[in-house]
Amino acid sequence: MGLLGRKLLYIVGMLLLISLISFLAVHAAPNSFFAAGELNPNIDKEAIAHLKAVYGLDKPLWEQYLRWVWALLHLDFGLSFASGKPVSQEILSRLPITLTLNLLSMTAVFFLALRLGITAAFAHEQAKDRAVKQISLISFAMPSFYLALLLILFFALKLGWFPISGLQSVEPKSGLWRWVDYAWHLALPLFVMIFGGIGGLTMYVRSLTLEILKSDYIFFARARGIDEATIRRRFVRPNLLPSFITILGLSLPGIIGGSVIIESIFSINGMGLLFYQSALSRDYPVIMGILIITAFLTLLGNVLADLALLRLNPYAKRH
Repeated sequence: MGLLGRKLLYIVGMLLLISLISFLAVHAAPNSFFAAGELNPNIDKEAIAHLKAVYGLDKPLWEQYLRWVWALLHLDFGLSFASGKPVSQEILSRLPITLTLNLLSMTAVFFLALRLGITAAFAHEQAKDRAVKQISLISFAMPSFYLALLLILFFALKLGWFPISGLQSVEPKSGLWRWVDYAWHLALPLFVMIFGGIGGLTMYVRSLTLEILKSDYIFFARARGIDEATIRRRFVRPNLLPSFITILGLSLPGIIGGSVIIESIFSINGMGLLFYQSALSRDYPVIMGILIITAFLTLLGNVLADLALLRLNPYAKRH
């Protein structure tokens, strides 16, 4: 079996395991979507029993899981308890904005962490290095929700430079101004996601670069009079990228999971806000659908990171 086949089996196996854990965890949570109806004297028990039968909640837990997995194999995520709409429709309507936020933030984090970490290592114990370390420590220690609230208070409420929430103005723009309006609304959320992601990765890149700079080939390159820019381009970055891509792939769950907090605070109508609202109302089908989609995107990102490593290190293909 080829590499791609093994990776596909890995994704399928992990999704099955994640689906089982997610299913059990969601159903083990206290209360349910129908708890409010059960406490309402105006709704009789027959109506509640009928609704549970419609959604298959009157079946044993193992049977519910098998039915759910069988439906997943047919790309059927079920119906939302809250809206009655197909879960796939609810998710697909909000997936683009969440993917856009995460892809933009991950791209920015990749280039910024790489640039700042290398710059700090080359200016070891100098002013630039100390500045980068301070920024990275603040980024690592600052909770994203707290930073988001500070930015809203200062830049949105006090100065009025940016909107508080949403994706577009009350009066929708058209043409090029529509995209400018989107960028204006996404400026603060993206800054929070980027700033929260660069701290640990920047320090990781700095540490790796310092180890590379101690290597013999760097010593001989400098002895030959090769300038610092060439050393960065030809010696540091190629040796740095494999480890950096690996750690970036492992950071995917945290980056994607962070969008739940950001979308909730800034009222961005994405998958994160949908997950938060569904968790509050115990909308099981939507919660489990989002968990599976998020797990799939995370596993896909890790597989793509592995393929990128093979591209950077062709020798590994022979093993």
